[in-house]
Amino acid sequence: MKRTLALGGLVATAGLLAAGLSVPAQAASDVSSDTLASNTAALQVIKYWRGEKFSNFLNATPYTVETKVATKHVSKGGPSADSKPGVVPAIGDEKKSSSTSKNVNLPKTTGKVFFRGSDGKPHWCSATSVQSTYHNLVATAGHCVYDTVTNKATLDYWVFVPGYYQGKTPWGIYVGKTAFTHYDFDVYEDGDRDYAFVTVYNGVQPSWDTTKHQLVIKDAGRLGDNVGGQGLAYNQKIGQPVFVFGYPSGKHPDGNQAFTGKTLKWSYGKTFGATASAIKAEELQGIKSSFTGEGALGSSWLLKYSNARRLGYLNGVTIGVSDTDGNDRYDTSVSPYFDGETYGVYSAAKNSWSGKIAG
Repeated sequence: MKRTLALGGLVATAGLLAAGLSVPAQAASDVSSDTLASNTAALQVIKYWRGEKFSNFLNATPYTVETKVATKHVSKGGPSADSKPGVVPAIGDEKKSSSTSKNVNLPKTTGKVFFRGSDGKPHWCSATSVQSTYHNLVATAGHCVYDTVTNKATLDYWVFVPGYYQGKTPWGIYVGKTAFTHYDFDVYEDGDRDYAFVTVYNGVQPSWDTTKHQLVIKDAGRLGDNVGGQGLAYNQKIGQPVFVFGYPSGKHPDGNQAFTGKTLKWSYGKTFGATASAIKAEELQGIKSSFTGEGALGSSWLLKYSNARRLGYLNGVTIGVSDTDGNDRYDTSVSPYFDGETYGVYSAAKNSWSGKIAG
């Protein structure tokens, strides 16, 4: 699907993050949920990724579906809050640090989601762990969960691996259980609602028993207990600075290979309003960033990020990148604006239990 984006709106005055949590009204009919893998099917998912010495992980390529956002016309518009601003606190190491490091400490919560695409091949996007009741929730772009190419619903063999690097799974492999999205994205592929919250089973660390010649699945515990979980912020003022964390890959339009997708990268800047009428997206937010689109889909936009705690508030997810000045270099990433309806989808997901994988 070809997407056309129009950027607009003045950068708003930076505002303070709301101190309390405001719970907006949210109709249950606005939330769609689909099962990614049953408890027993999760074992087959692990076998798919663990088999042949993690070859499917190693051979996976960045997801390229709907990554490029063409920008030709500038128009006014952008997001607006639908209720009071609110936040959900993060979970993680509460110890305060006196570190004065000038480097950006990368979050443990970020990783890659792997799945099999409509082409039958393994692919990946970026994602992050987010706070939830059972410490089992992942946030990413909606089209990194739903197959918008064939419209056959969810993508197959969906797993999240925080801190993934070259076949290594330091905190385990987390199989997706249930995907929660907004009804308008599930049915209409509305760009304003291109986000997903996915519950995952307890992590596992699979290994091969050379004596018994069989796969051994060891429970690694809950996602949030192992890496923490980012908070959530919604109905925030446009114009505040955010960090964007993800695994960009691919080339710029001019052929320059700026990122490999192998290591976690970050961008930083202030958000601004954006619209994309061609995809019924009138309330997007953008940020100036050199991230290329492949692999960066699902990157986490973190407001008020603490370099000491490596935690902040999730306030967006990358759904595409754009070359807005026509110089053949991507310079902008875009995300849906997180509002009360986003909080409603999150609320449906945050109290959903998943548990351990059988066996």
